[in-house]
Amino acid sequence: MGEKINIFVNKINKGIIIKVLFVISCILFILPSFFYVLKNRTLYKFDKWFCFLLNDSNRDIQTIIYISILTLMTILFYFLVKKRDDIFKGIKEILLYILIVSSVFMFSINFTSSDVFYYLGIGRLDGKYGQNPYYTTIKEFVDNNDVDKSDTVLMQGYINDWGGTTVVYGPVWTLVCKIVGLLSFGNIDIGIFIFRIFNIAVHILNCYLIYKISKKKLFPVLYGLNPYMLIEGIMCLHNDIYVVCFILLALYFLLEKKNLFVSLIFLTIATAIKYFAILLLPLFVLYYYQEENLGKRIFRCVEYGVLFFIIAFIPYLLYIRDFDVFSGIFTQQSKFAKNFYIIIMQYIKPTKLPVLFGKVKSVPVFINQLLLYSFIGIYFIYSVFLLVKKKIEFEIEAKSLEKFLAVFLFLLITNFQPWYVMWLFPLLIWQKKENVKLIIQVSLLVEFANSVFLARSEAWTNGTPFTIMLVLGIVICLYFNKISIIERNKKV
Repeated sequence: MGEKINIFVNKINKGIIIKVLFVISCILFILPSFFYVLKNRTLYKFDKWFCFLLNDSNRDIQTIIYISILTLMTILFYFLVKKRDDIFKGIKEILLYILIVSSVFMFSINFTSSDVFYYLGIGRLDGKYGQNPYYTTIKEFVDNNDVDKSDTVLMQGYINDWGGTTVVYGPVWTLVCKIVGLLSFGNIDIGIFIFRIFNIAVHILNCYLIYKISKKKLFPVLYGLNPYMLIEGIMCLHNDIYVVCFILLALYFLLEKKNLFVSLIFLTIATAIKYFAILLLPLFVLYYYQEENLGKRIFRCVEYGVLFFIIAFIPYLLYIRDFDVFSGIFTQQSKFAKNFYIIIMQYIKPTKLPVLFGKVKSVPVFINQLLLYSFIGIYFIYSVFLLVKKKIEFEIEAKSLEKFLAVFLFLLITNFQPWYVMWLFPLLIWQKKENVKLIIQVSLLVEFANSVFLARSEAWTNGTPFTIMLVLGIVICLYFNKISIIERNKKV
């Protein structure tokens, strides 16, 4: 009996040590940001992009320090996942610990992305100054009006790289930005603080929803304590975390509450932030009505398709003047970053190609359009097969949809960014064990690959070494994962 008690106590002690060390590793990660805030007392005119130490230190040194701390966080994250049953008694303890860890990042600076300053800028432009951000840019407004320069939210948006661009997101996100922009009272530090509170709350909600859907402790730990999620979702404050939230809400109401209408509303909201979420719509409708005959299922698809677009269009009514309101959807797709398209642009001489669909100017654009239309065709065929399928098992179809999302993410998005990997997390629950492992590995790999920008600069040409590092990392992971599966099968 005494031996069992000692084993139990040792497990608890090891769990506490791992938990404390992970928090310490997170504190080490945000220390440069913390000292920067103490020294400067404000984030106004902050422009230290891809500078981990947030000063003029040697880039090689700062990159080594960044990689070292990120490696430490990753190793400790591995042990948190591996020993989760010993470390955490239940979901309440998991959520509390995730809240503690997330709160550490309240003091960090989004040194690898300036997007949040753009979010706040368009929110202020819309809420305070009554301008339509789908037709008026921050720079255009400031340059042509006598603007109060003490409004540091608007002025930070003005100096941002996206300051001369109209809104590139859906209207739901613009409304969120408007709310935060108003609550900031024109103070950039207050605005960032409020956004962090919002994102931490959404992060905790996502972890809870993942647990409610999966009924397993593994997935909230994989998601909530993943250094990738902490960096991109909490530190950098990317809006993809909100898309994940609304997709999870849609999944929860579809699978747990059996309420397609409410599920559809949340899926529509997700799509009205970033449009990729629409790929889930056919499965949601056909899964819910799978017991009806083919004719009724076709009718349901039309019915809920129309309803989906009506709901999605409603928030656009606040901003629409003409069809240019949708131009932001295509703005990001016209940019190229951090993927194989960049390699083509750098090393393959641009040539005129035969027009395939519309005007094609170069090899990367041609390849992207070819892949895009191929994807549409294949996805349409998949949807037809889903329509005529007699029995739909959500777990099986979720695996197929995850493949579509992966192809969409890595092959179709020309302006690929590390935080887009977040799109793969809502359907993670239903993936095979080896695929779950690979997705988590990829999420971490993009953060390590991002170190190339710390070592060099934010120049677009550095998207080539980023892509090479990411691809090599994925190949290595696939190789060792395969060996692991073979060895596991031998033991069985």
